Amino acid sequence: MSVLAYTENWDGKFKKSTYELLSYANKIAEMAGTELVALTIGDVAEDELKSLGTYGATKVMVVKDEKLNDFIAKSYSSAISQVAQNIDAKYVLFANNVSGRALAGRTTVQLDAGFAPGVMQLPTALEPFVVRKKAYSGKAFADFELNSEIKVLSLTQNSFEIIENTKDIAIEKASVQIEDKDITAKPKSVEKTTGKLLITEAETLVSGGRGLKGPENWGMIEEMAEVLGAANCCSRPVADLGWRPHEEHVGQTGKVVAPNLYFAIGISGAIQHLAGVNGSKVMVAINTDPEAPFFEAADYGIIGDAFKVVPQLIEALKKFKAGQ
Repeated sequence: MSVLAYTENWDGKFKKSTYELLSYANKIAEMAGTELVALTIGDVAEDELKSLGTYGATKVMVVKDEKLNDFIAKSYSSAISQVAQNIDAKYVLFANNVSGRALAGRTTVQLDAGFAPGVMQLPTALEPFVVRKKAYSGKAFADFELNSEIKVLSLTQNSFEIIENTKDIAIEKASVQIEDKDITAKPKSVEKTTGKLLITEAETLVSGGRGLKGPENWGMIEEMAEVLGAANCCSRPVADLGWRPHEEHVGQTGKVVAPNLYFAIGISGAIQHLAGVNGSKVMVAINTDPEAPFFEAADYGIIGDAFKVVPQLIEALKKFKAGQ
C-alpha cells in the first residue's frame, strides 16, 4: 500500500502547489503508516526531482513517453492509473487546478475509486475516511465520507501549509502502455506566457472589473501589482469585453484562485466571481457603490473612486517599502 501524488511540472520545474500537495499527501501517508510516492510526467532534471524529497516523498516515479508530449487528459490519466495500480496506491492525490481537475475524475473511474474534489483539510481519521470541502459557492462546508478501497482527492490550493520533512528519495522510471485510443485529440498549437507570475501561484492578486471603465485605465492595476510583487487579473465581463486576455479571468467560470491577499477593484461581486475567489485568506474591495455584494464577502472595504484611491494606495505602498 502507498500514497501516490501527481506532481505536475511546468517545463521541467515544480511550483508551490506541488510542494503544498506533497506536504498534505505526506501527512496522509504518516496516518496510514506507508510511504509517499510522487509521480511526474516528462523531462525533469535530477536535482529538481530530488527536491520532492524535501516534502516527504521517498520515491519519485518518472514517466517518459513520446505519446505524452502533449497534455491530453485521457492519456495522462491512463498513465497515472497504471502507476497507481503497479504500486498498490490506496490514496491518489492531485492539486485542484485546471489539469488536476481534468485528471482526477478520469483517474477515479479507471481505478473504480471514490473521489473527493477540492478538499481543504486532512481527514480526521482513516476509518471512516472523512474530509472537508467548501459547498454552495463557499457559503458552507461539506464533509465527504469515502468508503471505497481506493480514494482519489484533489487539494484546494493554498489551503494547506508547506511542511518540510526531508527524506532520502529514490528516482525510478515508470513503464506505462499508452494506447492510440487514449489519444483522442491533439493540440495544433500551444501558446505559453513567459516572464509573468502565474495567477494560480501568486500569493497576492490585484484584480480589476468594469468599474475601471476601459482597458486604457489598466496601468494602475499593473503598477499596483508590480509594487506588491503580485499578479494582476480581472473579472469575466472585462475579459468578455476584450479589455484583458481571458487567461487573466478569475472566478467560477475562469481560474479558481486562493491567494493570501486579493484586491477587488471596481468589481461588484457577482456570485460567480466570488465563488472563484472566496478561498482567498484576505480580501479587499474598492468600489464606489456601498451596496456592492463584494463588501459583504470582503475582510476590508474602501468605498471610493478607484481612480483616486488606487494611486494613493500605490504611493503609500511605495513609501512603506522604502521604509519611509
